[in-house]
Amino acid sequence: MKDYYAVLGVSRDASEAEIKKAYRKLARELHPDVAGAEGEERFKEVAAAYDVLGHAEKRAQYDRGVDPRAASGGAGGPQGFGFEDIFETFFGGGAGPFGGQQRGPASRTQRGGDTLVHTEVTLEEAVFGVAREIQVDLADVCTTCHGTCCAPGTQPQGCRQCNGTGSVQRVARSLLGNVMTTAPCPTCGGYGSTIETPCHDCSGQGRTHSRHTINVDIPAGVETGTRIRMTAQGDAGIAGGHKGDLYIEIRERQHPVFERRGDDLHCTLQVPMTAAALGTVLSVDTFDGAQDVDVRPGTQSGSTVKLKGLGVGKLQRAGRGDLLVHLDIVTPADLTDEQAELLRQLAELRGEQAPEARLAPLGGGVFSRLKDAFKGH
Repeated sequence: MKDYYAVLGVSRDASEAEIKKAYRKLARELHPDVAGAEGEERFKEVAAAYDVLGHAEKRAQYDRGVDPRAASGGAGGPQGFGFEDIFETFFGGGAGPFGGQQRGPASRTQRGGDTLVHTEVTLEEAVFGVAREIQVDLADVCTTCHGTCCAPGTQPQGCRQCNGTGSVQRVARSLLGNVMTTAPCPTCGGYGSTIETPCHDCSGQGRTHSRHTINVDIPAGVETGTRIRMTAQGDAGIAGGHKGDLYIEIRERQHPVFERRGDDLHCTLQVPMTAAALGTVLSVDTFDGAQDVDVRPGTQSGSTVKLKGLGVGKLQRAGRGDLLVHLDIVTPADLTDEQAELLRQLAELRGEQAPEARLAPLGGGVFSRLKDAFKGH
């Protein structure tokens, strides 16, 4: 059995790319148009070797000790070495007008493009979701020609240059001699037909543009950058092609009071010093109405009260995030003489009229509490 690897000058573990590269090099050197009659036999050997090693199935048979060319009488079987193999080797593509084998005229019908529009939502709308009407310019199937691209009463005519095939053949000079190539017909553009009388309303495109009002349900949990896909509600395609998709991209407006972090909402509640010391219950306005915040006696600045389930609705999931209320203890700066005297008496009772400076450890203090409060939110 002939050693095809030796014929191509490659090892038995050579990759497909290495085998192809070796064949191309030898084929150029040995082709009769280059090397003359003395290289013809060697060229045939190289072609036969590539016929086997250039196809994975045949190579596997050969590696098992079976020569597929001998088994098929040297013809190479249904995957035998032929014109397309040579053409692809030298020119990097098939013989068809669009890089592959000729498969007939191309279709004028094209799917419509996808359309992207933006809409702005408030934070409250992002919390609960909202139904919205959006204005957008879209392409529709032409109501005059109904997507045929032809004026009423007319139809496409077969191309005279390519006889409806959509492609023409040309002879090109190469290392192989004269090679027949195929290219899209320049008259009809590869469609096999021409439109002699285009529709006046759509200029032969089969579609027109108009303003549309689109109803879209924006779910809870959306945020800036979220895109909502509305299948087949975009532009109609050329020549009656299917509609593309419509994408609604969300931009979330900032809120003056609440800040969003993921599915949670955050806000700051100012608490008088006396109320923080004695404890109190304060009412705050939320997106769910007034809610009570329990300020426990001795509450320190930076403490956080969590109101569960009052945050943002979770996108495509059940439930809502939380509302975290950060407490800011406010020290009075405009004391009257009487108020100042009362505070001095309190300081004396607590032994704080001449307090000593005490540095808090790194594990405590307001900054540590703030860090812990924001961690994970």
